[in-house]
Amino acid sequence: MGFTIGGIREMRSASRRRARSTEITAVAEYTGLWGWDVAPGARAVRAGSGRTECSCGAAGCPSPGAHRLAFGGELPAGATLEKAAAAWAETPGAAVLLPVGRSFDILDVPETAGRNALARLERMGLPLGPVAATPTGRALFFVAPGAAAELPDLLYRTGWDDAAVDLRPLGPGDHITAPPSDHGGRGPMRWLRPPTLDTAGRPPQARLVVGTLAYACARLCV
Repeated sequence: MGFTIGGIREMRSASRRRARSTEITAVAEYTGLWGWDVAPGARAVRAGSGRTECSCGAAGCPSPGAHRLAFGGELPAGATLEKAAAAWAETPGAAVLLPVGRSFDILDVPETAGRNALARLERMGLPLGPVAATPTGRALFFVAPGAAAELPDLLYRTGWDDAAVDLRPLGPGDHITAPPSDHGGRGPMRWLRPPTLDTAGRPPQARLVVGTLAYACARLCV
């Protein structure tokens, strides 16, 4: 059977419904299972001449599709699937953002270094939290809150200069785009190590992973 314009539109509409359903389910898991707050985020929109604009509507937005929507209400930990669906109905198409600095901080490293460090940490049997990957080639390690403020001292104590390794902390006031949402129009976020009931609420102290992450980052420069 051949395709028709009406059939194509119906397929696209069904695809959008599936995408919304997937994100609503993810939001409910993040709030209900993992105990994380969730906030609706902006989307990147392709404009003319290959330009990328932000769905927030601000001219010259510095972070198109990668920031929280000012008019979207935050969904607190413990929200149900019904509440998640209702919240996302108010901001249709919103990206799923996780506030940093509450249940976790983030250590952001190049994905290649992150994968190498993750394999080494698993072999060592050290406790690990979730690890996400961005479409821009970064790996985001979830660690206990407070890591962002402690990182310079932790690096110093483990023998590394924070200016010499590509290791960036994210803490209070920051947000990350969560899988399966698109990040800045560059592609979907994904999990390298998905959250579990054991790891989501009890991410490791940064001191347990900083040395290995810094070593893996330094190896990229060799």
